[in-house]
Amino acid sequence: MSQTSLAPAAVVLLGSTGSIGTQALEVIERLDRDGRAPRVAGLVAGGARLELLAEQAIRFEVPVVGVSAAGTRAEEDLRAALARACAALGRPNPVRDILTGPSAATDLIEATGVGRGDTILNGITGSVGLLPTLAALASGARLALANKESLVVGGALVRDALGYPGQVVPVDSEHSAIAQALASGRHEKGLTSPVITGRSEVRRLVLTASGGPFRGRSRTELAGVTAAAALAHPTWAMGPVVTVNSSTLVNKGLELIEAHVLFDVDPADITVVVHPQSIVHSMVEFIDGATIAQASPPDMRLPIALGLTWPDRPDLSDLVAPNSWEGAIAWTFEPLDSQTFPAVDLARQAVAASATHPAVLNAANEQAVAAFLRGGLEWLDILGVVSTVVEEHQGAPASGLESILAAEAWARTRADELIARRGGRP
Repeated sequence: MSQTSLAPAAVVLLGSTGSIGTQALEVIERLDRDGRAPRVAGLVAGGARLELLAEQAIRFEVPVVGVSAAGTRAEEDLRAALARACAALGRPNPVRDILTGPSAATDLIEATGVGRGDTILNGITGSVGLLPTLAALASGARLALANKESLVVGGALVRDALGYPGQVVPVDSEHSAIAQALASGRHEKGLTSPVITGRSEVRRLVLTASGGPFRGRSRTELAGVTAAAALAHPTWAMGPVVTVNSSTLVNKGLELIEAHVLFDVDPADITVVVHPQSIVHSMVEFIDGATIAQASPPDMRLPIALGLTWPDRPDLSDLVAPNSWEGAIAWTFEPLDSQTFPAVDLARQAVAASATHPAVLNAANEQAVAAFLRGGLEWLDILGVVSTVVEEHQGAPASGLESILAAEAWARTRADELIARRGGRP
């Protein structure tokens, strides 16, 4: 393996204070021990954890930092946090530019000047990650994509913006697993590297799901579950929105759409199975009956690292303990209970309905999850709201940005109306 190709020249992290961003910086620190870490050219975060953002900027000597919160107060607060971090760490302030407001992520990509040979990691949660994804592709940099909503909401736009084969590398553990498994087959041009584009040697993709915290329960048993219960994921440590989505299996529905877009596979040829141990992250079944599975500990630093260094693999053995094979182990696989967890079927319906239905599904779900987390909606009502909005949407003949934004706006308004009707607070 080439030791000089293990990292891009520079990295920009979008969503640096979230779960993906903080773990990405751990990986970069590990690469730095071997003298192969990329330069961190820019960081952007939502603004809820300014002290952490300031500490990251000082520790990694980042020249450009962004906060997506609007107003001059965000810049003032960050400057104050930077001063405190400098004092605490005993280091000078490297930040020359602070960008604020809703366009901070896209503005930061331009301000850093990254391009071919660099990597932008999009770890933003939600459909707000679409425009930064498009800006990242326009820059020419490789995009390590953890923001699945970019592909759910604007899959056609992302495909049209692609500058070269292999510009997008998936970071979701399931899609990273599929890309790795596909490497055992033939390589062809496509959205990721490797990718299938109607390739006849692949019969189907198999997405694995942990089943979330409520696996095995009936709908009757799920009445009245709390946010704390929904956030208690059995194997993964993730942000609150993704964790709630995992509890409803909406996350798996979004991942099915993501796989459909990334690998150009019909949703009918993507199977979801429940694998509670979360060791096999996904599989590819070939036409000769062989199934290639990617197995590793449930630790997001592995697919994050591969997203940064693809196709090379850095040594992470001192960060993540590999699977142990010395004792008896058992991996189990179960069929998905679609009656209790209908989100995957709903995702298939959305893809089949129109170009804008997936965006509507995602937007309605974001509103419903936000209402649930603040106590304004029952857990069982999340999918009820989403299903109604998806069914009512008329669809659009094209998936241009204006159509998508209009469909999203309608879906959010309609979801809020339904939430209020159920006695919640939109």
